[in-house]
Amino acid sequence: MKIDFSAADHLMRRAVASRVFPGAVLLVACKGTVVLHQAYGMADLFTARPMTRETVFDLASLTKPLATTLATMMLVQQGRLDLDRPACDYWAPIKGQGRERITVRHLLSHRSGLPAWRPYHLLFRNLSPETCQRRFQEAISAESLSAAPGERSEYSDVGFWVLQWIVEQVAQLPMDRLVEDAIYGPLSVRPLFFNRAGRQAPFPYAATELCPLRGRLLIGEVHDDNAHALGGVAGHAGLFGNAAAVGTLLQELLLAAGGQLAHPLFDRDCLRGFFERQANSRWCLGFDTPAESGSSAGHSFEAGSVGHLGYTGTSFWMDRVRETIVILLSNRVHPCRYNIAIKAFRPHLHDAVMTALFTA
Repeated sequence: MKIDFSAADHLMRRAVASRVFPGAVLLVACKGTVVLHQAYGMADLFTARPMTRETVFDLASLTKPLATTLATMMLVQQGRLDLDRPACDYWAPIKGQGRERITVRHLLSHRSGLPAWRPYHLLFRNLSPETCQRRFQEAISAESLSAAPGERSEYSDVGFWVLQWIVEQVAQLPMDRLVEDAIYGPLSVRPLFFNRAGRQAPFPYAATELCPLRGRLLIGEVHDDNAHALGGVAGHAGLFGNAAAVGTLLQELLLAAGGQLAHPLFDRDCLRGFFERQANSRWCLGFDTPAESGSSAGHSFEAGSVGHLGYTGTSFWMDRVRETIVILLSNRVHPCRYNIAIKAFRPHLHDAVMTALFTA
């Protein structure tokens, strides 16, 4: 049966025309089949380069679930990490002033009490990535908690830096090497990668910001300022990929969680545990869930759905009950980060997609 996505298509074309974003790629998969994969608008306004289905995006905070969380999950499966042990057992500097009560679970579910964000990139400019990382770590080890661990939820980039350093300490590998060797490579998920400073992979990238700090248009260079200071590989941002690669990885997670794979890379019970909403939080472990009101997922995703947003204009939502994945990758920060029209746009798009799929 042919699915009528005309309403979603109209919304996407109108979004480009009304400058919600210069361009985007929309991918929808249902019950293991890609039913829509379409590119819209421009990848680069300055050269009028069109967006294509192969365009590679700076995925921004999709790094959290698709890299850092999955790396953590792999180490949990292997018995090398315990979610409920103190984080300082794995990364010693996170001690003192109550920080020794922070667990790995708290970090994954944004309940560590660590601050949401810090502009460390401004404090440690013009230093090497290695020196920046040491300075970041020293600064975080002195940060006061904004709440007691486990008390409440506050979305935290800082917490995911700590997770990265825990994972790297336990695995004895840098994050980019670990996810490539243990996850993306074995699953043949490509292109999905970190662009370490000075090693830009040759792909057709969506342009992001005309960056005032760096004085240039960013193309294939991580947009997030703290991730850039850290050399392009960070626990909270730095991952690049196209919609097909993100879809392939999410499909693996969906099928594995449903027990539909004979030899899954990720254990079904472990995945299901990571997909459970945590106490005192709207977060699962590394994944977001639809908010009760005003959700970017719209109104049609079932309970138990998981997803995430990225600052550059990226997102995915995965309905585990109806086996549906919706991926929207855009360059909404091109050429300026202050365009926030995508916030109002996303719910309408998701409602249009789910209506097309599930309304006879």
